[in-house]
Amino acid sequence: MAVISVVPRVFEDPRGWFSETYHQARAAAAGIDAVFCQDNQSFSRYAGTIRGLHCQSPPFAQAKLVRCVRGSIWDVAVDARLGSPTYGQWVAAVLSAGNRRQLYLPVGFLHGFVTLEDDTEVAYKCSAYYDPASDGGVKWDDPTLALPWPLNDKAPLMSEKDGKMPAFADFDSPFDYDGVPLAPLPEAE
Repeated sequence: MAVISVVPRVFEDPRGWFSETYHQARAAAAGIDAVFCQDNQSFSRYAGTIRGLHCQSPPFAQAKLVRCVRGSIWDVAVDARLGSPTYGQWVAAVLSAGNRRQLYLPVGFLHGFVTLEDDTEVAYKCSAYYDPASDGGVKWDDPTLALPWPLNDKAPLMSEKDGKMPAFADFDSPFDYDGVPLAPLPEAE
């Protein structure tokens, strides 16, 4: 399964706009076969807030469909599938309330984001329920991954848990390669 960039259709008129942010048949036609069972939403008060890099182990592994409903984020997916030719490689996209872009992350990817603006809200669908015993992840600033977090020389804000995640080299990945390597995302429209 691939990481997929999604741009929902938007219908505008003098009142404003309307968009179907998720449509199962159109999602399936685009290659998203996950069945979502949980919606999450986060609010980050300050720009430079990092959440990630997170995942859940099987049987509670989660595919996610992420969107930013207020403000903007730099959203990243890291290939954590053992045997993948793109293991440890990543793709990222700016998601914002203005561009309405979404990012689909299948099972097998670490996920994280940094807020680019104050008062940012992120909403995402998950294909499995949260299970604390299955929770895992990797340190956000792992030198092996060398993620170019757009922090503008500002110290990030994060949870204590995220600051203590293991290095990527010490991450015991529970994910197997599904035959689809990570591919670059299309440029934003």
